[in-house]
Amino acid sequence: MKNWGVSPSRLVPPMQGTPLWGWLAPILVAVFGGILRFTRLGEPRAVVFDETFYVKDAYSLLTFGVERHTVGDVKNPIADRRILAGNLDIWKHCPEPSDCAAFVAHPPLGKWMIGVGEWLFGMNPFGWRFAAAVVGTLSILIIARVARRMTRSTLLGCLAGLLLALDGLHLVLSRTALLDIFLMFWVLAGFACVVADRDWARGRLAAWCETHPLTSYGPRLGLRPWRVAAGVCLGAACAVKWSGIFFLVAFAVLSFAWDMGARRAAGLREPYKGALALDLPQAGAAMALAPALTFVASWASWFARDGGYGRGWEQATSSGPLFFVVDSARSWLKYQVQVLGYHTGLDLYHPYMSEPWTWPVLFRPVLFAQESGKTGCGARECTETVIGAGTPVLWFAAWLALLGCVVWYSSARDWRAGAVLLAVAGGWLPWFYYAVADNRTMYLFYMIPVVPFMVLAVTLVAGLALGRQDAPPGRRAAGAAVAGALALVVLINFWWLYPVLTGEAITQAQWWARMLMRSWVEAAPK
Repeated sequence: MKNWGVSPSRLVPPMQGTPLWGWLAPILVAVFGGILRFTRLGEPRAVVFDETFYVKDAYSLLTFGVERHTVGDVKNPIADRRILAGNLDIWKHCPEPSDCAAFVAHPPLGKWMIGVGEWLFGMNPFGWRFAAAVVGTLSILIIARVARRMTRSTLLGCLAGLLLALDGLHLVLSRTALLDIFLMFWVLAGFACVVADRDWARGRLAAWCETHPLTSYGPRLGLRPWRVAAGVCLGAACAVKWSGIFFLVAFAVLSFAWDMGARRAAGLREPYKGALALDLPQAGAAMALAPALTFVASWASWFARDGGYGRGWEQATSSGPLFFVVDSARSWLKYQVQVLGYHTGLDLYHPYMSEPWTWPVLFRPVLFAQESGKTGCGARECTETVIGAGTPVLWFAAWLALLGCVVWYSSARDWRAGAVLLAVAGGWLPWFYYAVADNRTMYLFYMIPVVPFMVLAVTLVAGLALGRQDAPPGRRAAGAAVAGALALVVLINFWWLYPVLTGEAITQAQWWARMLMRSWVEAAPK
């Protein structure tokens, strides 16, 4: 009994191409990106930049279930030298386990993920970078699939995957045991689930419209597995770094806005009231309760083991199970407050620090590793450098594409442009506050969770250039030429920078040629 003229394709446009090719093509692109990330993954054979913190924290979690102090410190990295020599006697000796408890600034999930590689392949550079390379590769597959879903084009999905595979900052962080690549992965996975939930919910709504008469509110859509999955992924992002909460809030608002838009598109008499009454309670559970439970679950070993910072194990176990729960929760909450206070006061100078408004132009990248005087490049003296910078052509194209998305959303209110703009704003603009209010120490690689959405902006604008599937052949050919030319230039730019992204041995002259800005040289002092 169809009482209204709402076509299901209006709510859920059909996907182009076959499901097989829709999976096979993105997988091939991800394999290409994986080869780039896993080749020479164990080089440089060193503890580079902030790996000195996370490599040992991950191994401590594997060994003790909590983070503990090691011998030496950043200025005297005795533990790092022992690890590279194959000696794992790195723990500081203390009278009591609690005396060795280390205060750590970030939640444990990212370190547990690093620890998986250490458990599989040992305490060596390949082992502690393995998980980063895995999630970096998987993120290429995810963005290809989510771009395909957003554009209904396998070709554009593969373009998005290829562009992410060719970003220099993404490559470097996929080959380094830092937390930010894991934050990016869970943020992107959460966004992919939110987009999948949009299609799922609209499909349910379209099916209901086919068989029910017009009502004011419309149907209750029931349990929405993709939105719950989004909440879990975004909770995992927060369990890697607290900054994941920016994306959690942004995507929760976005998902509910899409609910209101879907009910309005279906022609319901009171779509906004219907969304508030029928969608908001479930959205609250999926995007608030599920992330909170995921975040707390990531601390399970801290709750279960003695020796964690601020744990108070003896006090917690001395007065029965109820007091154990209450005191454990009190100690944990106090710890979280201390962590937030630590981040607020983090304003020490660092030669690689940069302000967030300089990130789009790649003004000050981070030197991850540098060693000169080696051989192997065909000259008397060679240099091996790993510098964390994005691929300039891609980044500059992305910011032009984002301006295009602003115009597109302002004129047409296209949901895809709005989603990308909100994600970029949610991941980038909060750092302006910390720069101005706290003068916080920040680095270019804080932008890595935003990079997939920069790539999506380029992909969406490429789709506009390509035109609809039924556009004139000349228009389609011109658009394909523009998109293909951009991908080719990005590939050439990436290939040129590849030696200084992966620590290949090159001559001093070749190194200087790849320092594209004077500020890059300042970030990599000789």
